Amino acid sequence: MSGGLPQRATGQRRRRRIEEDTAVAQPSSHSTPSAAAEATDHLQGQSASFAPDLSLVEHRHAAENGANYEYLDHPADVQLHAWGSTLEVAFEGAALAMYNYMTPLSGLTPDTGLARTFHAEAHDLHSLLFGFLDELLFVFSTELLVCCSLTVTHLDREKWTITAEGQGEKFDRQRHAIGTEIKAITYSAMQIREVPGDAEVFVIVDI
Repeated sequence: MSGGLPQRATGQRRRRRIEEDTAVAQPSSHSTPSAAAEATDHLQGQSASFAPDLSLVEHRHAAENGANYEYLDHPADVQLHAWGSTLEVAFEGAALAMYNYMTPLSGLTPDTGLARTFHAEAHDLHSLLFGFLDELLFVFSTELLVCCSLTVTHLDREKWTITAEGQGEKFDRQRHAIGTEIKAITYSAMQIREVPGDAEVFVIVDI
């Protein structure tokens, strides 16, 4: 694929900066609903808490430039932490955190000509978050679309579907800063917390 992020070497599980002379990334495999369900079933009975004793305010000190997301250290990968006044806003933050990790969003401008509707469906809230981010990552891998503006327009908690509208730019390694490739979304230690007027999500991604 011309212009894509370089692919991390197989088996390497530490964060690394992507060098311009590495191989071009190949499209990642797109997870199916059945695969998502299988992964969720595998996690049943395991603790879903990554940092259950830390308050929301203490977690949010690392956000930059007014963003509603930050990156938390993890032994092998990286954990995205996003928040907002509603769950929809927290989901949006997680998506932008994912894009920003791969290429800084600060210099990007939404292009109405590259507007895109994203849709995902699942069987519960955790698999919906997984499916949503996985869909965005799949489109990035295959079409190089980096969204710097994203709005969740619909989140159905009965049918477990989500729709979002995104705008951005097509990734070009000659123009855009190169961050760290995200290989896949994971269910590992995934958390979704919600109280009236506040919500947050924690998602570990494979890098």
